[in-house]
Amino acid sequence: MGDAVRLNAEGVAKVLGDLEARVLTAVWQFDEPVTARSVHDMVVVDHDVAVLTVVTVLNKLVDKRILTRRKIGGLLHYVAAMPPAEFHDFVSRRMVEGVIDFAPERLAACFVDVLAERDPAQLDQLAKLVDEARRRRG
Repeated sequence: MGDAVRLNAEGVAKVLGDLEARVLTAVWQFDEPVTARSVHDMVVVDHDVAVLTVVTVLNKLVDKRILTRRKIGGLLHYVAAMPPAEFHDFVSRRMVEGVIDFAPERLAACFVDVLAERDPAQLDQLAKLVDEARRRRG
């Protein structure tokens, strides 16, 4: 996965390219290993793209260890390396680590300000998490 964050994008596309996000989301829709053709059939409904382009994106996601692939019946099949919730946790952590590297002295204050603006009720949850982390540290 790249280190860029696309602030104007939605959801998974914030950390992956738009087509990568569409392809990964399509793979998640299947409960079993899926062929490139099946992924293409799902993606092409909303995004005009060639089958070979989808294959290239699938293989890039394998290289990034977001997908795995194996041969079944002579065809390559793809499966997500982690379910959506686990992927979102992984990405969230990577994003926070990146922000801390960028501006550690401002991170907490900005986070609290944004959280207070968007969802003030979550401030109580944040306080609980901070208390739990302090208890674990002794």
